[in-house]
Amino acid sequence: MSFSGTVKEELAAQAGSARHCQLAELAALLLYNGGASDDGKHLALDTENDAVARKCFTLLKKTFNIDTVMRGRERLIPDDGMERKVIQALYLADSEDGRVKLTNPVNPLLIKNSCCARAYLRGAFLSVGSMSDPKKSYHLEFVCDEKEQAIQLRDVLKDFQIEARIIGRKKYQVVYLKEGAGIVDLLNVMGAHVSLMELENMRILKEMRNSINRRVNCETANISKTVTAAGRQIEDILLIRDRYGFENLPDNLRQMAEVRLEYPDAALKELGGYLEPIVGKSGVNHRLRRLSEIAEKIRS
Repeated sequence: MSFSGTVKEELAAQAGSARHCQLAELAALLLYNGGASDDGKHLALDTENDAVARKCFTLLKKTFNIDTVMRGRERLIPDDGMERKVIQALYLADSEDGRVKLTNPVNPLLIKNSCCARAYLRGAFLSVGSMSDPKKSYHLEFVCDEKEQAIQLRDVLKDFQIEARIIGRKKYQVVYLKEGAGIVDLLNVMGAHVSLMELENMRILKEMRNSINRRVNCETANISKTVTAAGRQIEDILLIRDRYGFENLPDNLRQMAEVRLEYPDAALKELGGYLEPIVGKSGVNHRLRRLSEIAEKIRS
């Protein structure tokens, strides 16, 4: 199962203990997965996701004590009186003609409490949410049919200090997160704590690998620079030896030239330890620079 599917299985197994939270989650499920009959008077459940269907049925049982439900594009609640109670409680009817309308955002009254907003996000992710494999990249999104629904999702996420953006994709409006930290926060808000811990473990491993790779690349670059510089220094020293002669150099530069030829792979600090008396890194660098200047004069 994909990581996204694992998250949904975890969320599907949860249900808030308070009725107002259950109503908020049920409203999100029906808004994003529901349908209406041809006459617009009856609710239907239009989803192939078994986890979503089970969650919807569970919440209907808990909030309205409804046992009998239908699947597919058939009526969700056969009892007319009970169906009307559900539609009214979840504000799913048009205020003018009373027909089922599923293009509006969730009614703000249902998600005014923080706990209800969490339940709403849980229902929204179960319905229209997905995320990429965190081993490859960090990306979580909600695919909405309506612009107003996408804006509501983004605003609710913002209330939890989670920054999300909206982008159009064909006929849909996509609310998305690209940062691993934001996705971790959202999993925590929705209550997917097991998935959160798994994602955090993946993030730690990925950051460790990246840190090691950066360090190795940095050390490789430094070694390459050291080798290149040492090659130029030896080339200069050999030129001085053959065209000018070490005997014509001051004692400190002659000793420096001889030590560099003897230890061609040594770093500057190490070279200073071979000199008598011992010289620091900056002193070694200064002497090698003077040798380079002498070599340049010989070349010119």
